Amino acid sequence: MTQVYDHGGGVRSVKVPIPDNPLGHTLVYVVETGRGPVLVDTGWDDPASWDILAEGLTACGTSVAEIHGVVITHHHPDHHGLSGRVREASGAWIAMHEADLSIVRRARGTRPERWFTYMAAKLAAAGAPEEHIAPLRAGRPRTLPGLSPALPDREIVPGELLDLPGRRLRAIWTPGHTPGHVCLHLEEDHPAQLPGHGRLFSGDHLLPEITPHIGLYEDPDDATVTDPLGDYLASLERVGGLTPAEILPAHQHPFTDAPSRVRQLLAHHEERLTGLLALLSEPLTPWQLAERMEWNRPWEQIPYGSRNIAVSEAEAHLRRLVKLGRAEAVAGSEPVTYVTV
Repeated sequence: MTQVYDHGGGVRSVKVPIPDNPLGHTLVYVVETGRGPVLVDTGWDDPASWDILAEGLTACGTSVAEIHGVVITHHHPDHHGLSGRVREASGAWIAMHEADLSIVRRARGTRPERWFTYMAAKLAAAGAPEEHIAPLRAGRPRTLPGLSPALPDREIVPGELLDLPGRRLRAIWTPGHTPGHVCLHLEEDHPAQLPGHGRLFSGDHLLPEITPHIGLYEDPDDATVTDPLGDYLASLERVGGLTPAEILPAHQHPFTDAPSRVRQLLAHHEERLTGLLALLSEPLTPWQLAERMEWNRPWEQIPYGSRNIAVSEAEAHLRRLVKLGRAEAVAGSEPVTYVTV
């Protein structure tokens, strides 16, 4: 059943389902503007998800055909997936930060075989067993997200107001979950007069009960050593300083007291980094570290695709520890292992 919620002040949300995913749904926000409704994210590209979005927009008193624009918090398919269909049905523009826009361009222009080769090499370097890598080497991965997402036609510029008549919606660059993730600060009085400064569409950056995945920024053609976890932690502190009255996230439910949630997440990652240092008392590859880390289920029960995500997260934490001088690569190890300094 379609679920729509009125947040007041011309902002509503539609729960758009994500097929076969424990997250359950993406909250797609519908913001009234002087030129028609604008969506913040769109949901997963799936026929059932499309039907729910269309029904939800009708329940909001509008339709897909009336959408004026789409603002994407980040390029992941549960946020950007239906953007192309919305644009086809309405002529709406699609806006995204340049860092994620470049990922979309790369995905559209890269043959699947190139991704298979790249991911196989990355996993081999991380110490993954050959039986895990074999499907990629054969070009038959068990899971593969869409490689041809819609190409946005507008760029979100951090710090600037988006072109939404009658609204003050400012983009806040919050890299970490993706390099071009943005939060969107609605600089208006809260309808319920809650204390704080406006409302924040937080995407996946700030969620009420979930710690978002922080993995490596993948680019087959760029060897730059990034620090996604460092980016995320710095972005958290920046968002906490906004002190919005309410946070409107892309998953779960709206909540208040952003500074408190930011403190919880900062403490969580510091605790996790400390725990990883204990594991690294002996040299471990990223794959071995991922096997030993605490997840929401035992490693043996983690599906194939989720193991790739877990290893990427282990590598992001390793990079942070190395940058802080708390861990180092073992010289001459192949595949590379890491140990506490």
